Amino acid sequence: MGKYLIIYWCFCNIYTQKFVCFLLTPTTMQNEHLDLKNDWLQANNTPYIIAGPCSAETEEQVWSTITTMKDLNINAIRAGIWKPRTRPGGFEGVGEVGLKWLVEAAAHIKKPTMVEIATPQHLEIALKAGVDMVWIGARTTVNPFSVQAIADALRGTNIAVLVKNPVNPDLNLWIGALERVNRAGITQIAAIHRGFSSNTKTIYRNEPNWEIAIELKTRFPNLPLICDPSHICGRTDLLLETAQHAYNLNYQGVMIETHCDPKNAWSDAQQQVTPTELAQILTALHQRKPDNTNQITDEKLQHFRSEIDVIDQELVNLIARRLHVVHNIGTHKKLHNIAILQPERWTKVFKDRLTQSNELKIDESFVKHFFKMIHHQSIELQTKIFNNGK
Repeated sequence: MGKYLIIYWCFCNIYTQKFVCFLLTPTTMQNEHLDLKNDWLQANNTPYIIAGPCSAETEEQVWSTITTMKDLNINAIRAGIWKPRTRPGGFEGVGEVGLKWLVEAAAHIKKPTMVEIATPQHLEIALKAGVDMVWIGARTTVNPFSVQAIADALRGTNIAVLVKNPVNPDLNLWIGALERVNRAGITQIAAIHRGFSSNTKTIYRNEPNWEIAIELKTRFPNLPLICDPSHICGRTDLLLETAQHAYNLNYQGVMIETHCDPKNAWSDAQQQVTPTELAQILTALHQRKPDNTNQITDEKLQHFRSEIDVIDQELVNLIARRLHVVHNIGTHKKLHNIAILQPERWTKVFKDRLTQSNELKIDESFVKHFFKMIHHQSIELQTKIFNNGK
């Protein structure tokens, strides 16, 4: 245990009530740096709002949607030009012709444009058409070869590049894509959190897994983080609360899919809102301050944080003590040829801990995930002792 400093970070996802713990060694947070100069973000720290149709469908649809948003507090206009579909035969975007519609309509309301690219060819065509910013989609982020090809094509430019999280919940893939783009000389970079695929059916189209985005922001504090509630939710009735949660976590902005006639949209109709509905969402969102400038309330917050620091130190010590006891148990079991897994003992421990937590009015789901994680760590430690005696 002396070799590693165990830092326990516990994040309770308020939507799914999932409890996730990270066990990090000191080296996890070393040598991680992104050289960023995000001039495109607003200097006054107000949220950066990206809106526009999921797909550019017709010239009339693009113009109608974008020009209707003229008086809204929008910072950039998006539209899907090339649409990656799970199965062939669906609408895969209008292609290059849609860029002309997008750029001209956005220029009419004096807003910059943004499109998704999946290949170096997409990038070349988009830049030639006058697109201001691009994003790398979730299906592309998952493939390092594709990201590297795009990064190589980006060399010599310095447009803003936003990188969506990969489809699967793999933080290192997300970080790797950001690093590849940055190492190509791009310093205008942000991350887009659009949720993750899951085999478990929930209210979301893509599970938020907020803890993954929080960990990304923790490792790279200067990396702007944009939330894409449209893809997280997959439905419009959850957009406001999801976007607000992102604001509560101090995200730098949101990307919300907007269509002049969502019911007849050619793709993702169920998750797009009208410009009028977008205006209502933006009005209802409450921005949080990145830090506290009121001395009195700041002192009170600092007092609470000091309490947390003391408790966390106690937690780390308790975890170290528990793992030391687990090590002794594993050594004893190996010496006396006793199996590692003892189902009856584990069932009793689990039941007792739930009873105790219920008496203290601690959320049961939280406690279940916590002690399952503890038990899993105990099994792993004892397994190592059985395998090599260390």
